[in-house]
Amino acid sequence: MIAAIAGDMIGSVHERAHIKRRNFTLFQKNSSFTDDSVLTVAVADALMSGRPYVERIRHWARAHPRRGYGGMFRRWMLLEDAPAYNSFGNGSAMRVSPVGWAFHRAKDVLDAAEASAVVTHDHPEGIKGAQAVALSVFLARKGRDRLAIRDEIEERFGYDLHRSIARIRPAYSFDVTCQGSVPEAIIAALEAEDVEDAIRLAVSLGGDADTQACIAGAIAEARFGRAPEVIVREVRSRLTEAMLEVVDAFEARFGPR
Repeated sequence: MIAAIAGDMIGSVHERAHIKRRNFTLFQKNSSFTDDSVLTVAVADALMSGRPYVERIRHWARAHPRRGYGGMFRRWMLLEDAPAYNSFGNGSAMRVSPVGWAFHRAKDVLDAAEASAVVTHDHPEGIKGAQAVALSVFLARKGRDRLAIRDEIEERFGYDLHRSIARIRPAYSFDVTCQGSVPEAIIAALEAEDVEDAIRLAVSLGGDADTQACIAGAIAEARFGRAPEVIVREVRSRLTEAMLEVVDAFEARFGPR
């Protein structure tokens, strides 16, 4: 989880900035967690506690109400009985990475990813984006190499992952849909040489930087293991005690060794 949250924090100051380069300072004074981290913690909490995704997602969002949520999500989180709103935004994909660590079979990962998505993002593309990220994490943590992950995600979900970040970057623009941001984030994770590189590649797209770096960081952590200690320290210093309790408990139970 730390690398997912790191991606969110590092990307938080670059959203809509169209940075288009990899050589930037990782953490700035105002680098902070956004809705990506809050809801990733919420999903991890649900997985550990066995409580419903909908309950934990609302609980954590309400505990951190000003962290960059989309308009439809903000309305949903404040109304106790609000239904899902047919979204194909990447909010379902940004929060799902803990699912990839918590199960031992691909089918269970796909089912849980769908369950975590449909409480808000019940559009087929919203579900697909969550499943693609969770399965990428699962396959990486099981030791599948990047080409095997690429081929399976392409076959299952129809994403074009035979592109490079260098070719995508020049014309790429801000896109918060699953179909317009998740494939690119997965490519960053698969092209990367380590966790930091995955985050830098995702941010360098110049798009939805915090979410794409969150996704790329999560998959890269499953591929390469824990993020460098300097990144871990920066992340931990910016999280609340309550968030750290969930992160530490989840990583002790499921995380990379």
